[in-house]
Amino acid sequence: MRPQAQGWYRDPFGTHEDRYFSCGWPTKLVRDCGIEAYDLPPDLPLPEGDLTPVPPSGKVVAARSDIQRADPPADLAERMGRAVFDYFDKLSGGL
Repeated sequence: MRPQAQGWYRDPFGTHEDRYFSCGWPTKLVRDCGIEAYDLPPDLPLPEGDLTPVPPSGKVVAARSDIQRADPPADLAERMGRAVFDYFDKLSGGL
């Protein structure tokens, strides 16, 4: 046990990028590419040596930040209006 270990450290088991430690013990809270998940630590002793703390990046990746917005883009009405007029221009040109 490492009583000083509190917070994010590089995963000493090598299964994830980072692992959260509480009161010197590895927890199931892990992080890869800035996205947090749960994965119980392996049933192994901690590797020898010092833990490597994760430096604060200041960048927080929100969960599901890769989801696109569902509302239409701001210029959609203008593009649709132009398309309607283009369509009518083509129709009237053929008469």
